[in-house]
Amino acid sequence: MKKALIWPFLACLILPLIAAWFAWPVTHLPPGFGIFPPEQVPGTPGFNLLVFCLLAAFCAVIVALYLFPAWFGFQPVTPPPEPQKYPLPARFWAGLLITLFFWWLMWKRITPFGTLVYFAFTPMWWGFILLLDGLNWHRGGWSLMANRPRTFAISALVSVGGWCFYEYFNYFVLSDWYYPNGHMAALPHAEIVLLFLLAYTTVWPAIFEWLNLLLSFPRLRARYSKGPQLKPSGTRMLSVGFLLIVATVFLPYPLFWGIWIGPLAVLAGQLLRKGIWTPFSALEQGNWAPFMLSGLASLCNGIFWELWNHGSESPNFLSGHVPPFPTNPNFWIYDIPYVNVLHPYSEMPLLGYFGYLPFGVLVWVFFIWAGNVLGFDTSFRPAELGKPSTGR
Repeated sequence: MKKALIWPFLACLILPLIAAWFAWPVTHLPPGFGIFPPEQVPGTPGFNLLVFCLLAAFCAVIVALYLFPAWFGFQPVTPPPEPQKYPLPARFWAGLLITLFFWWLMWKRITPFGTLVYFAFTPMWWGFILLLDGLNWHRGGWSLMANRPRTFAISALVSVGGWCFYEYFNYFVLSDWYYPNGHMAALPHAEIVLLFLLAYTTVWPAIFEWLNLLLSFPRLRARYSKGPQLKPSGTRMLSVGFLLIVATVFLPYPLFWGIWIGPLAVLAGQLLRKGIWTPFSALEQGNWAPFMLSGLASLCNGIFWELWNHGSESPNFLSGHVPPFPTNPNFWIYDIPYVNVLHPYSEMPLLGYFGYLPFGVLVWVFFIWAGNVLGFDTSFRPAELGKPSTGR
């Protein structure tokens, strides 16, 4: 079984390199490949009204699906009772204080804490994860830290590998995002790399905390639990995923969105082929809640990602300070072709937020894949999701 899961993952890594050999006949690799953290690659096409309108229309359909599921054939379901509430635990208040302090520090950048801002990003996010976990406990006496501590700890380790997986694909779309402070002279490069890897530990845990928070609302779970029954073909998903990964290397600008879909289709497709539960599996029973809510969890988290990221580098409206004052090494900017307009207090363009939806599903799928390869349990709140209790 492990071999059957490992080879598609390796193919995801190798196929772009093979395609790049032909797509870039002189260098055989895309510009900027291997520079870490990634830098901007010049030449990204500017705004295109036709592409923007087509993508905006598609995104409008997605919004309608979330807001008006009955339009798409979802049936009303009587939700179970609201869970019993519990007092907010100490970790909620500790997380709140940690988050607020490092948020303030990262945006304000003042002495005597000025240089500490270089290290503020990761503790701020771990404080926020503590806050979310405490809120989950408050919502029903259940949380990842309290009930699934091993799963929670493993998710932080998987998060590092998972986000490196995406940083790798980012090279082949010529840096949809890049880090202008990733090579700052104020810090040794090895220290910057370490700061980035530590920051990567927060991605999966934060999205899982949001997912469990959304699942604590019975009405929200019920809202998407009785929809159209679909039977995804694992073989077809696998094939489409591989084709999209290769095509994206040759057409990095038109298929800039391919890095969010191709790897997801490959990993989920192979898991389905082997009879392993994924959020796609529940679609066969018409239960769209795992699929929809994992995407929504990522989007909710993404709003905070983009808000805090933007304020960490933009001219500081609180103190009037602007760079070269100490700033966030992890700060990122998007360089997305055709639609890089309308930035609602973020570096992310408005339509770019919709990329968080498939990314949230990928986070869960990647975790399930890793659990089946490495032999750890990936389940949480199984009864509410209609999935096997082992998660594998």
